[in-house]
Amino acid sequence: MAAHPVSPLAPKKLPALPPVAGVRLATDHSGMRYKGRDDLLLIEFAAGTTVAGVFTRSSMPGAPVEWCRKILPKGAARALVVNAGIANVFTGKAGAKAVKATADGAAKAVGCKAGEVYLASTGVIGQILPAEKIVAQLPKMKKALSADAWANAAKAIMTTDTFPKLATASCKIDGKTVTVNGFCKGSGMIAPDMATMLAFIATDAKLPATTLQALLMEANNQSFNCLTVDGDTSTSDTVLLFATGVAGNAPVAKASDKRLADFRRALVDVMAELAQLVARDGEGAQKLVTVDVTGAKTDASARIIARAIANSPLVKTAIAGADANWGRIVMAVGKSAEPADRDKLIVKIGDKPVTKNGMVRPDHDDAYATKHFKSSDVRIAVDVGVGKGKARVWTCDLTHGYIDINADYRS
Repeated sequence: MAAHPVSPLAPKKLPALPPVAGVRLATDHSGMRYKGRDDLLLIEFAAGTTVAGVFTRSSMPGAPVEWCRKILPKGAARALVVNAGIANVFTGKAGAKAVKATADGAAKAVGCKAGEVYLASTGVIGQILPAEKIVAQLPKMKKALSADAWANAAKAIMTTDTFPKLATASCKIDGKTVTVNGFCKGSGMIAPDMATMLAFIATDAKLPATTLQALLMEANNQSFNCLTVDGDTSTSDTVLLFATGVAGNAPVAKASDKRLADFRRALVDVMAELAQLVARDGEGAQKLVTVDVTGAKTDASARIIARAIANSPLVKTAIAGADANWGRIVMAVGKSAEPADRDKLIVKIGDKPVTKNGMVRPDHDDAYATKHFKSSDVRIAVDVGVGKGKARVWTCDLTHGYIDINADYRS
C-alpha cells in the first residue's frame, strides 16, 4: 500500500504528552506487513490498574474484540498489545488461537495473567495473524518500556492514517492532580457504533472499574459516537480506558459524584479532540465538517438526522466541490425519516440562515455559502422545529482521494 500525503487538516505540531504514573510504553517492528516502520505496541500498567471498554456492535467482530469482551468484566489490566497491518477479523479458529498466543506471550513478558492482557488489531480483514511474529518481539519490548513513548505509540498503530493522533488534559480529584492521556488511529471505515477504530486512554486516577465504565460510556457518547467519515462501522472498533490509581485520590464509587466533575470534563476533552482528529484525517479529506442539529424530538433523533447529513455522499461531495447546494441538506434531513417540520426547518451554512417558512430565504446569500464551503472548516446547522433534542456530528468531505486510497488498500 502506497504512502499518502499528510492531510492538509493535520495539526502543525504534535502535542507533547506528559508521563502518566503507572504507564510505560514500547514499540517495535514485526515485519508482518509494513516495511521500515514500527507496527507493534506494548503498554505495561501498574498492578491495581482498572479498565473500561466499549466495542463495535458489528455482527462480524474481530478475535481481539471478542477476547477483550470476555476479560473486561474482571475489570483489571496489566498490559495492552496492539498490532497494525492485519486486523485478525474473519479468521475463524486461527484468529482465536493467535489471540491466546499473544496474550500468553505478553503475560509471560510482563509477569501477569493472560486475562489481564488486552489486545487490539487493525488492518486487512481475512488474513491470518502471525502471532509468533508478535510474541517474538515482546521480551525485547518489555526491556524498552518507557514513560515517554506516547508519540511512538500513536505512530505504531496507524494504517491509512497520515498523522498520529494524540491528546492530553489534566484535572483535579479531591485536590490531587490527575493526568488523562489518549491516542487513537482511524481514517477510513469510520462510523462508530459504540467506539471508533482503535483508541486508548490512560489516567493515573484511582477509580473502580464500574465507575470507569460509566464514565467512558458517557464520554464516548459525546465524542467518538459523534464521528463519521464514510458511514462504515469497523469490525475492530475498540476504545479502552485504563486507570492506574497512582495519583493518590480517594476512590469515588459513583460516576455521578460531583468530585468527578473535573475528571469528566478532562476525559470528554481528550476523547472529543481525538474524534475530531480522526475526521481531520478522513481518507482524502480536505475539509473538517461540523453538523449541528437542534429542535429534534429527542437527542437520539437529532443524532440520526445529523448522521444522515454527515454521511450523505451528495452533501459530502458538494462540500468537496464548494457547491453550496443546500437542497442536498434538506434531502438528507428527509431521508432520515425522523420527525421534522418542513415549514419550520431552518438550514444554516456558516453563520447565515438559508431557509424560512418551507422555502429558501429571499435574502439568501449564495456567494457567502459558496465561500464558506471553500474553507477548511465547514459548519452546517439545522433546526427541525419539533422539539428540544440536539446533537453534533463531525465528518469530512468526500474527495477523489478516498477512492485512490481504498482502491489499492491491499496492494
